[in-house]
Amino acid sequence: QLQLVESGGGLVQPGGSLRLSCAASGFTLDYYAIGWFRQAPGKEREGVSCISSGGSTNYADSVKGRFTISRDNAKNTVYLQMNSLKPEDTAVYHCAAYKGDTYYYCSGVDAEYDYWGQGTQVTVSS
Repeated sequence: QLQLVESGGGLVQPGGSLRLSCAASGFTLDYYAIGWFRQAPGKEREGVSCISSGGSTNYADSVKGRFTISRDNAKNTVYLQMNSLKPEDTAVYHCAAYKGDTYYYCSGVDAEYDYWGQGTQVTVSS
């Protein structure tokens, strides 16, 4: 069974850091683009960052310079390092995967993604 499992969420003060992990089981991530999306209460889901199968990355303007996405294919895991967190980063964070022409490019559109994790809550509050 193909599965993505997120971990690493929690409660952090403004200015703090968290590292989210997205671990795959039942398939290898090597040929998949991986995206991180988030959804805050009452808001639409938005793309945060993605990484292509070849390692190219994209970031939403709201997180550029603060978040870093990376992948460790040996561990079948993708990470999202989040620094300088702000209250507006509070949301449920989901990782997702899709396979296609993804070596140089990854999509920020959630409809492109085929597999989704259950999400992990990130709360930034003092």
